[in-house]
Amino acid sequence: MTEVEKAVQEIDVYGFTILESVLTSEETDAMRRALVRCEREVGTDHRHRGEARHVANLPTLDPVFWAAIDHPRTLPVLEHYLGPGLVLGSLNARIVRPGDGGQGLHSDIPGDMLNLRGPVMLNTVWMLDDFTEEIGATRVIPGTHRSGLAEPPPGLELKHVVTAEGPAGSVLVFNGQTWHGGGANRGDRNRHALFGHYRKRMLVFQVDPHDGFPSEWLGRLSERQRQLLRMDRGLDAPRSADAHLR
Repeated sequence: MTEVEKAVQEIDVYGFTILESVLTSEETDAMRRALVRCEREVGTDHRHRGEARHVANLPTLDPVFWAAIDHPRTLPVLEHYLGPGLVLGSLNARIVRPGDGGQGLHSDIPGDMLNLRGPVMLNTVWMLDDFTEEIGATRVIPGTHRSGLAEPPPGLELKHVVTAEGPAGSVLVFNGQTWHGGGANRGDRNRHALFGHYRKRMLVFQVDPHDGFPSEWLGRLSERQRQLLRMDRGLDAPRSADAHLR
């Protein structure tokens, strides 16, 4: 069984998979350093379902993050579900500091867009630190991608919560319908992670990478990266993913 086949099987059954050592230690360190700098320069406080620091639209901030856009270990898994015309809806970062609490468990797909035949969105969590329960590794609830519910109903006892632990450089890939949430950071250091949010081609961007993208960087993107960012027709192309295909 290939890595892609194993990942697909685990996502089908559990709603998520973890790919270890996707990034080298050098790549991981470079991304973490860049993220720390970007957080100082443009980071914001984020209180959506839990407190943390947030850095948005990473492709516009530093080319070091581009490796996460079309990595050969993650993209085939995403394409299996979303097709070759998928769009990178956003690439953001969430930094959970010591003392930040856990996120409420949730799906990333609204209730009216849930589809038990297959997701319209998948998420990737790029671990830039060793993900452990102590520093707030993402929690996932296996099988909830088939629940037909966007979040846990009131009063439901969640008996099978999995902490997605892995060494720095690993990537959690999950069906966007899977209930998940960042953990509380009870450690003594920040937890750094990138979140690549991929959508089927008919959906619009969550965070538009055209906004603020330096024009002089366009030629440095690979052809596939330009396609995923909807920049293969240039920065002045229609801004929504569906408009690009009309």
